[in-house]
Amino acid sequence: MKIGILTLSDKGSKGEREDLSGKLLRELSETQGWNVIKYEIIPDEKFLIIETLKSWVDKEKLDLIITTGGTGVYPRDVTPEATKEVIEKEIPGIPEYIRYISYPLTPTAALTRGIAGVRKETLIINLPGSPKAIKEIFPHLVPIIKHALEKIKGDPSECARN
Repeated sequence: MKIGILTLSDKGSKGEREDLSGKLLRELSETQGWNVIKYEIIPDEKFLIIETLKSWVDKEKLDLIITTGGTGVYPRDVTPEATKEVIEKEIPGIPEYIRYISYPLTPTAALTRGIAGVRKETLIINLPGSPKAIKEIFPHLVPIIKHALEKIKGDPSECARN
């Protein structure tokens, strides 16, 4: 699986803050045997986020893009808005599940606005910019990501389990 990790952080893009969540996502992805071929830190600029996501889908043909950061209510948090302009199908169940997992551990998780969706044959998931959140969420998402990608790529097998 070819994946990209995109960190959205004004300070991180200027080298003023270490990207702990992006590095953790890379490490966790590689332990799954996933090939991280794109990793970038860019500022919270809607147009730049849109252009990067489109390029990674349309030119790089990644299977999965995970963003980290920019999903809260801070005025510069625009990751969900940018992602909505890129995806063709929204998958509301993934962010609902993320909040379901996170809320009992961190009540302020109710403020996260991340979304998930599909553009062409690429799954895009917005995650919070917190390493703590990444550690709590990522293991639960692995089977969902694997199944979603099978379906996105056209696997006709039944989804229901007995």
